[in-house]
Amino acid sequence: MTAKNTREPKASAMKPAHSKSLPSFRNHLLIATPALAQGFFAKTVTFLCEHSEEGAMGLVINQPLSVSFADLFASLELPLERQNTQQKVFAGGPVNTEHGFILHNPEGQWESSLAISEDFSLTTSRDVLAAIGAGDGPKKYLIALGYAGWGAGQLEAELTENTWLTVKADPGIVFDTQPAARLDAAGKALGIDIHLMSDQAGHA
Repeated sequence: MTAKNTREPKASAMKPAHSKSLPSFRNHLLIATPALAQGFFAKTVTFLCEHSEEGAMGLVINQPLSVSFADLFASLELPLERQNTQQKVFAGGPVNTEHGFILHNPEGQWESSLAISEDFSLTTSRDVLAAIGAGDGPKKYLIALGYAGWGAGQLEAELTENTWLTVKADPGIVFDTQPAARLDAAGKALGIDIHLMSDQAGHA
C-alpha cells in the first residue's frame, strides 16, 4: 500500500533484515531517552514489530502527520465512512515513507499480514484499509507511513549507548492513549516520569 507523504523525515535508518530466530524486543516499545535530543527520533515511542539477530523494524506511534484519513483514502481512491475522516496518519519512520503500514489488533484475514503477538498484527495490504474505510476492519488500529529500521547489531549498540528504554508493548498505550500522551504513558509503564529522565537508560 502506497500513498504520497506530505512530510519527508530528515533522519535515515538502515533497512531491516528479518530472521526466523527468536527476537529479543519484538512486541516492545522503544522510548527515546535524552541521548536522542535531536533528529527524527527525538521524544518518540516506537513499537518493535520485528527484532532478530539480523536487524529490527518498528513503527513510531506518537508522531502524527498533517495527513488525515480523508487525505490518505482519497489518494488511494478508497471510500471512507464519515466518522473516520479526521483521524491522523502517523510518521512511522524515515524508511520507505510512501509505503503504508497498519498496526492493529489480530482480527480478520488479510492478504499480507504478520502476526506479532496476541495483541498486535502488522498488515501492509490494501484489503485491510478497504475494510477500515467501510467500518468492517479491526477495532483497534494505527496507520503509519514509513518505518524505522536497524541493521544487524545496530539496535543492540544503541541500547548500550543509553539511546533507548524498552518496555513490553501495551495495547492501551498504542491504541487508546492520545498520541501526545504516549511518551508519558510508556514512561509510566516503567515506573518513571519521562520528563525527569537523565542520560542514564536501561531496559525492562
